[in-house]
Amino acid sequence: MLSYLLPVLIGLILIAYLAGKPYWLEYKRSMIKAKPFKKQWRKIIQQRMPYFKKMPAHLQLQLKQHIQVFLAEKEFVGCNGVEITDEIRITIAAQACLLLLNRKTNYYPKLKTILVYPSAFVKQQQSRNVDGVQFSQRMVLAGESWDFGKIVLSWQDTLVGAQIPDDGRNVVIHEFAHQLDQEDGRANGAPILDSGQSYQCWSEVFSKQFEILQKQADEGTPSLFDYYGATNPAEFFAVVSEVFFEQAREFSHQQPQLYRQLTQYYKVDPVQW
Repeated sequence: MLSYLLPVLIGLILIAYLAGKPYWLEYKRSMIKAKPFKKQWRKIIQQRMPYFKKMPAHLQLQLKQHIQVFLAEKEFVGCNGVEITDEIRITIAAQACLLLLNRKTNYYPKLKTILVYPSAFVKQQQSRNVDGVQFSQRMVLAGESWDFGKIVLSWQDTLVGAQIPDDGRNVVIHEFAHQLDQEDGRANGAPILDSGQSYQCWSEVFSKQFEILQKQADEGTPSLFDYYGATNPAEFFAVVSEVFFEQAREFSHQQPQLYRQLTQYYKVDPVQW
């Protein structure tokens, strides 16, 4: 009789564990958020994120709470001689958590590790030409988001992106936008939308502006968005996310429909900051 009951008991315990795991995780996170935010951490944010002081008080509080959870759940690894410090962890976490404000979030659930290099790093990448011939090329990168639990960042470029908050270029925002895009699979420029936002409308607006940027890149026409966004829809989403947070006023004036899609997605309006 016991031999029959044992698998049933194990199954019930497993079901109870799986059912209770989200609640336990949420409880742990609430306890982390309830802890006082360290004064030295706040000083780092104020030094490394110039627009932090301009954000409404409730968003500042949210950001600090998100940072606490982020630091508790993610591992930072220094590469090529980088020693991981609170300055590195807080500077990266603060910018990454900007993308989570006012939203129901699971804190980049696929992401486990952030690799930090001292400066831009070289990657050997396999590509194919128009004839289908495979070739290898060396690429110098400031950041990269992988869909199997890792982000790679250049600390030098991270600092520049944080210190100049109005140039529309921020490698941390760019790579973490990719992480949001990758939550439902490979990055394709269409992240998971909430029930109040239309995928059809998102697709129509983004596709139109993506094609415009491709044409601007081909012709060399000036654009608010970096031409790198014309590479593919995933890069376009990441590039416009950078501009959304860093050049909101120009963005909202030049591309109001696209800007509206992002305000609905990110649940914030940086123009107000």
